[in-house]
Amino acid sequence: MSSPLPYLIRMLLFLVAVAVLAWVLLTDLLRVFLHTPILDGVILGVLVIGIFFVMRQVIALWPEVTWMRRFQHREEGAPPLETHSIDLLAPLGVMLGERRGDLRLSPTATRALLDGIATRLDERRELTRYLIGLLIFLGLLGTFWGLLETIGAVADAIAGLQVSSSDATQMFAQLKSSIEGPLKGMSTAFGASLFGLSGSLVLGFLELQASQAQGRFHTELEEWLAGATRLSSGVHIEGEQGVPAYVEALLERTADGLDDLTRTLRRAEETREATASANAVLAERFSALAEAMRGQQALLARMAEQSIDLRSALERIADRAAGGDREEIAAHQRNVEIHLARLVEETARSRTALADELRGEFRLLARTIASMRASHPAGDG
Repeated sequence: MSSPLPYLIRMLLFLVAVAVLAWVLLTDLLRVFLHTPILDGVILGVLVIGIFFVMRQVIALWPEVTWMRRFQHREEGAPPLETHSIDLLAPLGVMLGERRGDLRLSPTATRALLDGIATRLDERRELTRYLIGLLIFLGLLGTFWGLLETIGAVADAIAGLQVSSSDATQMFAQLKSSIEGPLKGMSTAFGASLFGLSGSLVLGFLELQASQAQGRFHTELEEWLAGATRLSSGVHIEGEQGVPAYVEALLERTADGLDDLTRTLRRAEETREATASANAVLAERFSALAEAMRGQQALLARMAEQSIDLRSALERIADRAAGGDREEIAAHQRNVEIHLARLVEETARSRTALADELRGEFRLLARTIASMRASHPAGDG
């Protein structure tokens, strides 16, 4: 979907050129404007309003183009797009907002959408066309008004002309003052025509650019919808009876149901693959947990062996105590205390490490089971 920016740039460049030309002819235009400031001011006001509405028509295409681009490039399963910012494509947004997967439209629905959008575009251009006609009418109104003043002034000049005077200079001075009124009327007529026709020319060019931008938008939308239209099977050979409308509608409904079933099966397959991956991860975690438990069993076996050695040492100490060697007994007691302290410290560290490792493994196992439970309802839906 193309952007309307090139057409807006052309309109701005044209307005800049008109402004430069008006600046060059500013003195003459002011002199013409001051002959009938009220009528010429109304013409310029209508021109400014028309320029505003034409520019607004082109700028209003931006949200439509943006929404259409987002809809064309959205991923399958994405949430529906909001339609608050669009006007032309509002029916299309309502019709297609809840759709998932590939877009499929019947020829009747496509034609109805295109006709509705074309009607809305024509309604937007009606005001601009009216303003162009109004500018021409105001120019002609000023022309006829000036001609009426000219005709009345000419009649007054002819009626008041005195040809009996023998002084030619006085007669020409009287004639000069008499034709001043008709000349003012002519300036009114031509000044109003100048502003009215020039304004209609400017507004007509801008309306042409806006129409081209809207026409390009409609053409590109029609091409995209044509690619998403499923041709009807109601075309039949001459002499053969066509398929009834209700049968064709039933077939289209069945095709839509098959498309929905295909998308459901695809989502179920994705859920199954995700579940299989989660089960594989869970099996790996259980294997790691079993390895950790075997390591802890080996540690407990070593602790049992050390306990046996300690028991033997205590028995030797008891035997020596019976023999009366107190110094050696004291030394052995100190060694035993040191050995017991080390054994207790090592046992505490091993127990803490085992508890931390088991806590981490069970936490990871709980997360995995929770994710599997969360994925199963999505697959069932």
